Amino acid sequence: WYHDNLTRHAAEALLLSNGQDGSYLLRKSNEREDLYSLSVRGKDSVKHFHVEYTGTSLKFGFNEFFTLKELVMHFANQPLIGSETGTLIVLKHPYPRQVEEPSIYESVRVHTAMQTGRTESDLVPNAPSLGTKEGYLIKQGKIVKNWKTRWFTLHRNELKYFKDQTATEPIRALDLTECSAVQFDYSQERVNCFCLVFPLRTYYLCAKTGIEADEWIKILRWKLSQIRKQLEERNATLSS
Repeated sequence: WYHDNLTRHAAEALLLSNGQDGSYLLRKSNEREDLYSLSVRGKDSVKHFHVEYTGTSLKFGFNEFFTLKELVMHFANQPLIGSETGTLIVLKHPYPRQVEEPSIYESVRVHTAMQTGRTESDLVPNAPSLGTKEGYLIKQGKIVKNWKTRWFTLHRNELKYFKDQTATEPIRALDLTECSAVQFDYSQERVNCFCLVFPLRTYYLCAKTGIEADEWIKILRWKLSQIRKQLEERNATLSS
């Protein structure tokens, strides 16, 4: 759960997109060489705490720890005071460094949005972040098998498509928790096609280039793997 060169905004995006209350990670601070930042998610925002490395110990507020394990064990058993408003956050879920995330960061938008009156660390929970993608794809119709260009947006576990980029209401929103597979498709007389398999329908989509199709497939497959992982964890908790 130590992420060496992760930026503040990327940490917020990861924890808000994929984490849960109590998810945390440690990263290098952008401010000083001897500082680390402990980023913790709580109540749909991310708080950042300074951890100072003295060369022999780690200082966190008035506390001093001689190993990282001591620091984490300490705060796993008592809350952190996350803000002046008194928000209490407990370290519960370490966010692993080896998480399987899309390797297509150049095409996945990472940015933040602030709410009026909020502090800098209070990221809007539904702001576009890692795991978000949008763009035009050509879609095959359900009844009349013609092809039309539609604007697609992917956020959390929902893939929506609109008439075009300016439309405010989607034509349809697809729940990815019901999707069983995403794969390249060679059955259509078109190139750069892939399909999404749902119980009642298979959606056929085409991108402008093979690279773009591959990007969509990678991020959609990653979404499905995250959904399955969460389902397995929930089932394991219920069975225990």
